[in-house]
Amino acid sequence: MNDVLVQGDIMAKVLFLLFLFAPCLCLADQKADFVLVKKAEYRLFLMKEGEVLEELQVVFGENPEGHKKKQGDKRTPEGAYILDFKLEDSAFYKAIRISYPNEKDVANAEAMGVNPGGRIMIHGQRNGYGHLGYIMQQYNWTSGCIAVSNKDMDIIWNAVDEGTPIAILP
Repeated sequence: MNDVLVQGDIMAKVLFLLFLFAPCLCLADQKADFVLVKKAEYRLFLMKEGEVLEELQVVFGENPEGHKKKQGDKRTPEGAYILDFKLEDSAFYKAIRISYPNEKDVANAEAMGVNPGGRIMIHGQRNGYGHLGYIMQQYNWTSGCIAVSNKDMDIIWNAVDEGTPIAILP
């Protein structure tokens, strides 16, 4: 009788773990072919063939409204870009670079006589502060990047390859 109870307890734990990790397992073998960011909704969508694979909460630069125009304006760019390389060794928990500035951004900045800035990334929390992720995701704190929790950064990291297009909407 005790053997049956022990086996039942083990089976319940295994089923619980499968249920807990099933979303990660389903996404693990799926690659996004497009990333969509809606600034007004504070959401990032990992897309494949027009379907949403994952929806994640994001925060932006300290001055989130409007398109980034120059270095130091604390704005997150808006428009069509490419996620052009991954950086594991950064000041933040993993980072994927957004190809800002594009040619149009550079031309607009030159016309205004300013530096367009750069180094815009999707990244996790500052190294050593991952435990504060919940608090940090409650307000816009970056210099223009798109920030997510470290857990969500792992999801993005695994689902996105270098060269994936990204659209950032107002």
